[in-house]
Amino acid sequence: MKLTVWTYEGPPHVGAMRVATAMRGLHYVLHAPQGDTYADLLFTMIERRNHRPPVTYTTFQARDLGSDTATLFKDACASAVARFQPQAIIVGASCTAELIQDDPGGLSEALGLDIPVIPLELPSYQRKENFGADETFYQIVKALAKETPRTARPTCNILGPTALGFRHRDDVEELTGLLSDLGIGVNVVAPLGASPADIVRLPAAHFNVLLSPETGETAARWLEKTYGQPFTKVVPIGVGATRDFIAEVGDITGLPMKIDESRLRLPWWSRSVDSTYLTGKRVFIFGDGTHVAAHARIARDEMGFEVVGMGCYNREMARPVRALAKQYGLEALITDDYLAVEAEIERLAPEMILGTQMERHIGKRLGIPCAVISAPVHVQDYPARYSPQVGYEGANVIFDTLVHPLVMGLEEHLLTMFREDFEFHDAAGASHHGAAAVRPAPQPEEQAPTSSGGSVVIWLADAEKELRKIPFFVRGKARRNTEVFAQGKGLQEISIDTLYEAKAHYAR
Repeated sequence: MKLTVWTYEGPPHVGAMRVATAMRGLHYVLHAPQGDTYADLLFTMIERRNHRPPVTYTTFQARDLGSDTATLFKDACASAVARFQPQAIIVGASCTAELIQDDPGGLSEALGLDIPVIPLELPSYQRKENFGADETFYQIVKALAKETPRTARPTCNILGPTALGFRHRDDVEELTGLLSDLGIGVNVVAPLGASPADIVRLPAAHFNVLLSPETGETAARWLEKTYGQPFTKVVPIGVGATRDFIAEVGDITGLPMKIDESRLRLPWWSRSVDSTYLTGKRVFIFGDGTHVAAHARIARDEMGFEVVGMGCYNREMARPVRALAKQYGLEALITDDYLAVEAEIERLAPEMILGTQMERHIGKRLGIPCAVISAPVHVQDYPARYSPQVGYEGANVIFDTLVHPLVMGLEEHLLTMFREDFEFHDAAGASHHGAAAVRPAPQPEEQAPTSSGGSVVIWLADAEKELRKIPFFVRGKARRNTEVFAQGKGLQEISIDTLYEAKAHYAR
């Protein structure tokens, strides 16, 4: 664990909270100091939930550490059961409370409660949020699932969607409709919307659909081993993946798979006049492993982009992402350091980023358009509208998501053609903001020296003016390349001749 300004994943008890908040009739008793209740804000503010997470905190303070904090936990546990009357509870400690070693599991067991009590051991200083969610769901399934006769008609469970999951609410709806069209019913969706009673009857399904490997794979593997339920390996994000998913379901069930693709627009739209201009756009992809893998395939095979870099922040997915990157002729970036991600994006200078909320901020700083395709996300990525990622409607949504941040062909040509116009020059604000948005252009001679690799180079006025004629979406790359070229030549000033020499050098 380390202190940082921003992190891709929270501690594992936040992952446990995502499972508890997603479920009904389950309560989470968390041994935590005063201040750790900040986690409530993640759900009530970012996901716009209309109720608080079902979590009771012991909220001990510094002065309590010299007394019996174990008693505080037992009192909080008994009070939560009496007040909320859940079907089951999960108990655990936050990263801070873990240090005092009060053993919440043993303490709660000693209370003799008449409902299932599921202890969680989440190593806060070695693992993170997605592990916490995956482990919590696994422990719940392991504790509650019971041998149950299979349903008469073919059914499946949908495993993995949680609170704070990226578009999980809409993905469940879209996936349920897709399975219904295939003649397959949904037995239980878990953890999202499930109760402990629903978990008991998970074994009644014929197979499991793993919607989110980050948060459901351990439970899926346990159900396969214990109850003989196979689970799908393909997450149906994108046209090709959806077709592969349908074929996989057919192999598992032995049923003929026929599906109506009339709602599918991405294949035609990605070949339309406007979209063909997007062919070859250089993209960098970063996020959780599942969404990175899905969008790499979409970007290259369905949109015609060139994937120039990819990586993920959750180390549990490092191996498959590295293997995938190798197929693309790339080396995967596996890190949870957003500064390392920013440095890689700056080095590659892509024309578009597919990433998380953090990459959106990085893109703004570097002047590169970004589409958010993975958690962690901010409030604007929990839209009120129906916006799934899976299935054929999900493919349509993804097409819009990837295209909207980009400047389309005709618009790009017009912006270049009227580059010197008073309304469209670089210093002008957005036209829809009115005249107040226009700001004075900086004078070229006032351009501050820039540093490249430790050397300071100065752009002369004529070179700076010529640089501004280059389209804005590749201008940053042109500036950096020219500075590297000048540094290699031992130059301290960049003239217009240096700019053209650098252009010729990199064109070879």
